Amino acid sequence: MNKDSEETFEYVFKTHFKGLYAYACTLIRDSIMAEEIVQNIFYRLWEKNEQLSIRESVSGYLYRSVYHESLNYLKHLKVREAYHQYAMNQEQSGNNTQQNLELKELEERLSVALSELPEKCRTIFQMCRFEELKYKEIAERLDLPVKTVENQMGKALKLLRLKLVDFLPASFLLFFLMPS
Repeated sequence: MNKDSEETFEYVFKTHFKGLYAYACTLIRDSIMAEEIVQNIFYRLWEKNEQLSIRESVSGYLYRSVYHESLNYLKHLKVREAYHQYAMNQEQSGNNTQQNLELKELEERLSVALSELPEKCRTIFQMCRFEELKYKEIAERLDLPVKTVENQMGKALKLLRLKLVDFLPASFLLFFLMPS
């Protein structure tokens, strides 16, 4: 086959395209890529016809070309999927590392802020937020009026909000630093 013989090329194309396309579809299960693979093979056949030396039948050459091209495509998909999984794992581990660092910094800043509270204020806050006691239970344990517990809790929340407002996300502020 040579470039001067467009009729021969057209005959080969029309004779084998549907079969090659169906074969590629069964190999890669993607009709669009199957069509592209077959078209690329015919394109190369047309472009490199003078350098090609087909020793067996044209049909055998074309089917073998579709087979190898399809395998290359599937290998490429596997490599791309492996890279995608790797990138997602890296992103997740990076996010976890970032979250762990932020959580550690938050714990340190909260600890410092709590240590700066007056003792009674700190004790009431810790009993309320960490031991999850009600104001009435705290008042009974500390032998204080409930109103004093409420006032001390309000004072603690106000001071902690001021010290941590630039660092804390809104959800944390709502949970820990809002009145019960």
